[in-house]
Amino acid sequence: MGLVLVVEDEVDLNNLIRDQLVGAGHSVEQAFDGGSAVAAIEKSVPDLVLLDWMLPDLDGLTVCRRIRERHVMPVIMLTARTDEIDRVLGLEVGADDYVTKPFSMRELLARVRANLRRVELDARPTDGTGAEGNRETIQFGGLVVDPTAHAASVDGNPLDLTPKEFQLLHLFAANPGRAFSREFLIERVWNGDFDGYDRAVDTHVTRLRRKLGRLGEHVQTVWGVGYRFTRPEG
Repeated sequence: MGLVLVVEDEVDLNNLIRDQLVGAGHSVEQAFDGGSAVAAIEKSVPDLVLLDWMLPDLDGLTVCRRIRERHVMPVIMLTARTDEIDRVLGLEVGADDYVTKPFSMRELLARVRANLRRVELDARPTDGTGAEGNRETIQFGGLVVDPTAHAASVDGNPLDLTPKEFQLLHLFAANPGRAFSREFLIERVWNGDFDGYDRAVDTHVTRLRRKLGRLGEHVQTVWGVGYRFTRPEG
């Protein structure tokens, strides 16, 4: 259970989502436009944001960008857009998941539960492959990955990573040289929620490479398989 911010300009739908979330044991705050959403987050940081794409004032993509400037909580986009390019655009600005309108409340609650569960699991000991175990800080070649603090840096410069980007980096860094298939990454990081949606993996890996700077080239594409991380020297 957690604090969920519902950002939806359709008042009846916003209230319906609120009632369903409260009934499931969550605390809820509401916003009905983009500007109010940004202000609400700065006042009280939620555990998860349900964010409509089409909003008055600031649209959902702009709000998501603003969120990612300072926060790493899961963001689930609520959208009637179904084209792949729209999904990729949302992922590129930092969305973690999608629920396409019209949706069932059962599906929405399941998505909320799954994303909050992943945040909880991120805080637990892990060996880098999802099993509870080693929580030691990983350090080599100027890279530092601290799973306890959920923080990473390169050459002493902190990396601004979303939860899924951090999960990918931790998984790669804990298993240098190992090739991971896209299917494995979807199952491990997204818990299968994207139903084989490989572009989600590719988009997040592209963003991770960019944020890693000089170490980005160490996240290598394994053609016909997926990705592996080669250990930098030092």
